[in-house]
Amino acid sequence: MTATLHPAEPGQGLLFYRSDVDALIPAVAEEAGRLDYATSLGPKGREVGTVEHLLSAAYGVGLDNAVVAVDGPEVPILDGSSLLWAERILAVGLVSQGAPVEPLTVDRTITVPAPAGKHLEIRPARELRISYSIDFPHPAVGNQSISLVIDPQAYLEHLAPARTFGFLAEYDWLRSKGLAQGADETNCIVIGEERVENGALRFADEFVRHKALDLLGDLALVGRPVVGHVIAHRAGHALHAALAARLRHGVEAEEHVATQSAVAAS
Repeated sequence: MTATLHPAEPGQGLLFYRSDVDALIPAVAEEAGRLDYATSLGPKGREVGTVEHLLSAAYGVGLDNAVVAVDGPEVPILDGSSLLWAERILAVGLVSQGAPVEPLTVDRTITVPAPAGKHLEIRPARELRISYSIDFPHPAVGNQSISLVIDPQAYLEHLAPARTFGFLAEYDWLRSKGLAQGADETNCIVIGEERVENGALRFADEFVRHKALDLLGDLALVGRPVVGHVIAHRAGHALHAALAARLRHGVEAEEHVATQSAVAAS
């Protein structure tokens, strides 16, 4: 599978075009489909999966208007991070189209309903800050946290290189559910019973950095820049997308995302 980024007309935002089924899918929360282990957009049979890494790179470097043409059901995972996407976007360069996008500035604390042990909220702030924490009962991961104001330089240095990860014990189960089909040691941190099995980490806390990377990609589904402080603990794609939906259109949109996620997972 390949993905090619094309310029879009001013004001269109980020869109995915699946050339094999002739489907154009806006990168907005209402289009969220399956949200377990990755984010997909669009209806079943015409969806585009694993969009979060590319969307994270776009948000991180400031690309907010483009058409991503994909010739299959999934965006290429590359090395499991966002760094290659960000570098390729910047290598081509960004051009102002003279149609500035108004940021969404949060003026009150918004908390997304979450299962016990998970938390996600956004508070008023002067910039976009992500504070993320995780807690995995595994010796290679454990408790990790990061708090970072998002700008292009900080994104490229601290988040973009962080790779996705998976537990070897879950691999067969994931494949039986149609997930992790392309996962291997070249594009995923492989966690065995006691340790990382495929080489050195890029950061000691690479796992939580990748979670923050994912959150930024899912936050791109708001459709415009966000100004606020996002605080997440053991959240995940479904909660991230619910926050994006609530920021776009309120509780009704959040409920739509939850319904779509449940249908896609059934």
